[in-house]
Amino acid sequence: MPLLRQNKLRLLLAAVIVASVVLGMALSWTALGRQFDNYAYDFLFRALQPEPWDATSIILAIDEPTLAKYGGNAGIRGALAAGLERILPAKPGAVAVDVVLAENGLPDADARLERAFAATPNLVLPAYILRDGTWENPIPRFAAHAAAIGQVHASLDKFDSVSREAPLMKAGGRIRRWSLALEAFHVRVGGTILESPEELVVGGIHIPSTLKDAFVDGRMLRIRYPPVKMGGIPHVSVAELDANPALAAKFSRKTVFVGVTAQASGDNRITPYSNTEPVPGIEINASEYETIARRMFLVDARWLAVTAVSLALASLVGLAFALTSGTRPDWIANASAVAVLAASQAVPAFAFTRSTVWPWLPGTLSVVFAVAGSAFWRQMVVRRALNQADAEKTRYQRAMQFVTHEMRTPLTAIQGSSELISRYGAMPEAKRKQMAEMINAESKRLARMIETFLSVERLSAGQMEMKQERFALADVVDACVARARAYAERKSIEIDVQSIAHCELQGDRELMEYAIYNLLTNAVKYSPERTRVTLSCEDGKGDRVHLAIQDQGIGMDKKEVRRVFEKFYRTKSAEQSGELGTGIGLSIVEQIVTQHGGTIQVESEPGKGSRFTLVLKRA
Repeated sequence: MPLLRQNKLRLLLAAVIVASVVLGMALSWTALGRQFDNYAYDFLFRALQPEPWDATSIILAIDEPTLAKYGGNAGIRGALAAGLERILPAKPGAVAVDVVLAENGLPDADARLERAFAATPNLVLPAYILRDGTWENPIPRFAAHAAAIGQVHASLDKFDSVSREAPLMKAGGRIRRWSLALEAFHVRVGGTILESPEELVVGGIHIPSTLKDAFVDGRMLRIRYPPVKMGGIPHVSVAELDANPALAAKFSRKTVFVGVTAQASGDNRITPYSNTEPVPGIEINASEYETIARRMFLVDARWLAVTAVSLALASLVGLAFALTSGTRPDWIANASAVAVLAASQAVPAFAFTRSTVWPWLPGTLSVVFAVAGSAFWRQMVVRRALNQADAEKTRYQRAMQFVTHEMRTPLTAIQGSSELISRYGAMPEAKRKQMAEMINAESKRLARMIETFLSVERLSAGQMEMKQERFALADVVDACVARARAYAERKSIEIDVQSIAHCELQGDRELMEYAIYNLLTNAVKYSPERTRVTLSCEDGKGDRVHLAIQDQGIGMDKKEVRRVFEKFYRTKSAEQSGELGTGIGLSIVEQIVTQHGGTIQVESEPGKGSRFTLVLKRA
C-alpha cells in the first residue's frame, strides 16, 4: 500500500479515536451519564469499604420509645432536656443539636431545655433556610447559650434522592453558615476556619472542598459513611438512658449529635449503603463529622486527567486494531480490546482505593466507542485490501489481453518473414537481408512495446519513477510519422505534418513516443481510405505547447468523448470500423501525458472526425 494511503488510513483511525473520546466525555456530562457514574460510585462505596474504626461521635437519639414516653412530638423538647441532663455528668466534648427550635414551646419544657443548654459545653444549634431565602434560627433564649449556629441542609441527588455529599456552607440573605458537623468539629478543636478557593483548614486539618459559589452551595464534601461492619454511628436513645443511666458513660469526651431518629419524623435519607433503607438525618450529620475528624476525604478526579486517561485507553484500542490489521488473526485485536475495557473498569476502582472518585462512564464509553470505531476501520482496511487485490487481478487479466492484442502485429511480421526465409532457399540475398532486418526491427519493436507497457503499469501502480531526460518534440514526431506511414499507405491515407514547434520536453522519450504513435495509428485505423490525417504543433500560453492530431473518420458523440479514456471502453467508431482492440490504449496515453505534466483535449462530432490535442509542458 502506498505510503500516502497508509498515512490517510492512520489519520482516519486517529480521528476515530479522538471522536470516541469526545463522544464518551460528552455523554458522561449529561444527566443520564452522571446518574450512571453515581451508580458506579455507590457500587465502589459498598465494595471497597474501609476498616471499622472507633467513632469519635455518638448519637443521642429521640426514637419511637422516647417519643412514646415523652408524649410524642410535643414532648421532644422535654426529651431533649432530659437526655442532656443525663449525659452532661460524663463531660461530652461537644454537643450538636438537630431539632427545630425556631419557635417557643411549652413554658416548662423551654425553661428546662434552656437550663440544659446553659450547662452544655461547646453547644451547636441548628438553623434552616426558608423558601424566601431567610434564615430560621433558634429563638434567642436558646441561641444565647450556643457556641455556634450550624446549618443542617442535606444535598440529595435530584434523580434518585441519595445523600452522597453535604454542603459545608449555605448562604441566605447574604448570611453564610457552616454545616452543623463542621461547626461541631470547629468548636471541639478550637481555632479559626481558614478558607481558600480549594480547601478549608480547621484545627490543622485540610478539608478539600472547592469554592464554587460563595452564596449558594459553595463547598461540597463527599460523606464517608461508616462501613457496614461497624454498624453505623453508635446510638443511645433518651429512653435507654432513662432506663439505664450508666449508659451515659458512653458519651464521655465524645462529640454528641442529638436528633430525632423515629421513622415517622420524615428526616430520613437514602445513602450509598442504605439502598432503600433510609438513614436518620442526624446520623448523616454524625457521618459528616467522622469524615472530617478522621480525614477520610474523597476528592473528585480532575477532568483533565480523566480526559487524558480516556484518550490513552482509546488509543490503546486503536493501536491494537492497527497492529493486527495485517496478517495477524482477529482474536488478538479482540482480546486486546477486552483487556483495555477491563483496564477502564479497574481505573475507577484503583482510584477509589486512593480516595479519589474517578467517573466510570467516560473511560468506559471511550473504550466502547473506540472498539466499535476501530473494528469498523479495520473492516474498511480489509475490504479496501480485498478490493485492491481484486482490482490488481482484473488489471492483470486485462493487461494480458492488451499484451496479446498489441503484440499480434510484430509477431505476425516476424513469423511471416521467418517462414519465407525458411521456405524459399533460393531467395535473393538482398531479399533475405531485407527479411532479416524486418525480423530484427520487429523484435526490437516488440521488446520496446513490452517495456513500454510494463513501465506504464508500474507508473500507474506507483512502483517506479519516470525517467527525467530532455528530448526534442520534433524528433519524437518524426519517428512516429515514419513508423505510421507504412500502415497509412495500405489505406491510401496521407499523413500531413504541418509546422512542428522547435521545443524540448522533459520526461521519458520512449513513453511519449508510444503515446503519440498510438494516437497517430488510431487516427489512421479509424479513418476511411483515401483520407488525410493532419499533425500540427503550435505554441500555447506560457510554457505550454499544443500537439494536435486531426483525422477525417466517423467521429464520436459527446457521451463517447467523455468516456474515451476509460480503460477497456470501445467507441462506436471502433465497432463500425471492425478494428476491435482492448480499449486500453487511450487510457495508457492519458497516463503517460499526465505523468509528463500535460493534459489531453478531445474534439469530435459524428461524421466530422476527431481531433486529439496534447497540451505538453516544455522542459
